[in-house]
Amino acid sequence: MKVKGKVVHYWLMVVPAMIWLILFNIVPIGGIVMAFEDYNPGLGLFRSPWVGLENFSYMLRLNDVRTILMNTFIIAFLKIIGNMIVPIVFALLLNEVKNKIYKRTMQTIVYLPHFLSWVALAGMLMEIFARSGPVNSVLAVFGIGNIPFFQDSGIFRVLLIGSDVWKEFGFKAVVYLAALTGISSELYEAAAIDGAGKWKQMLYITLPCIKGTIVLMMVLSLGNILNAGFDQIYNMYNPAVYSTADVIDTWVYRAGLVDLQFSLASAVGLLKSVVGFTTISISYLIAYKVAHYKIF
Repeated sequence: MKVKGKVVHYWLMVVPAMIWLILFNIVPIGGIVMAFEDYNPGLGLFRSPWVGLENFSYMLRLNDVRTILMNTFIIAFLKIIGNMIVPIVFALLLNEVKNKIYKRTMQTIVYLPHFLSWVALAGMLMEIFARSGPVNSVLAVFGIGNIPFFQDSGIFRVLLIGSDVWKEFGFKAVVYLAALTGISSELYEAAAIDGAGKWKQMLYITLPCIKGTIVLMMVLSLGNILNAGFDQIYNMYNPAVYSTADVIDTWVYRAGLVDLQFSLASAVGLLKSVVGFTTISISYLIAYKVAHYKIF
């Protein structure tokens, strides 16, 4: 009876999360019907005229849609690469630190930005990289004129990717640090006896031992190829950088909620969902084949 009572308690703990999932993730799925309608709020979801694939046909003819698709792929891909390389390098360097107090302090410092919201971070970045901010003030000392970080479309994309990597690399490095702790110290001792230095130990022991973790994280990250980061971009961008910073999520927000093009925004959002579901399914299939990883 005690076991059954515990099971009931566990299910009661799950109920709030299930209610949240149903209300905010499952119920809204019915809204995809708008992608196939000429939606009119006055007529409602079930009485608006049905237009079939007309919204998708119109969507594919828009230059804006081609631009946002390209921007989304580029920003998401570069974020994936940056969030793979930097955490690995940081984990390898931190693993070589012998002072435990310094090691834990450094790990905590770089770990903290992950918990800050993009609303707060965007405000900080706008102050730091403003025309009269500290970065431009330092550049002025070296004779470099004010750089419009938030008005130059090319520089702004670099700022987006760099700030995202800075925010997340400490959190992502935890996975690699955990993998590094599983490497036997005897391997390093044997390599040192054979005359291998730190560089060769890293090349022939450390990296091969965590290769499975690296491959797994890389494959799983492919599922986010269409997630360029709505929170970050929405809080940082402006019309001057739409050409290189406008992505699917921000465009859908403006088209659907600002310009009231509900059907067109739904069509673009549905396209993203289908492509995203496909890439996630493929990434998990590859992860199972390569690293024997599976959810269930």
